[in-house]
Amino acid sequence: MSNYYVYVIELDPKVADLRKFRVKNPKYIKGNGCVYVGQSSKKPEIRFEQHKEGYKSNKYAKYYGIKLRPDIYEKYNPIPKRKDAEQIEEYLGKKLREKGVGVWFN
Repeated sequence: MSNYYVYVIELDPKVADLRKFRVKNPKYIKGNGCVYVGQSSKKPEIRFEQHKEGYKSNKYAKYYGIKLRPDIYEKYNPIPKRKDAEQIEEYLGKKLREKGVGVWFN
């Protein structure tokens, strides 16, 4: 049985200039950073490469992704069930948003 992983990609803060991104992040505090939170059956390093190459990529992760942030996500991995990974993805996204971080997740 395969495991799932949550991952966090640090985004260039310029992404916060995009209206669609700002609408999702009304409490964003400039200087607190921007991230993309995702989950996958692929290990975070592989998934990050896929985003950058444009494979099943989120546009923010592809164009604004700088690096992985294992300091935020590695304590949650690996995750046995996809449903749990999806819940952790949402939990992490909301938790970071509450801290004024600009966050994109599905």
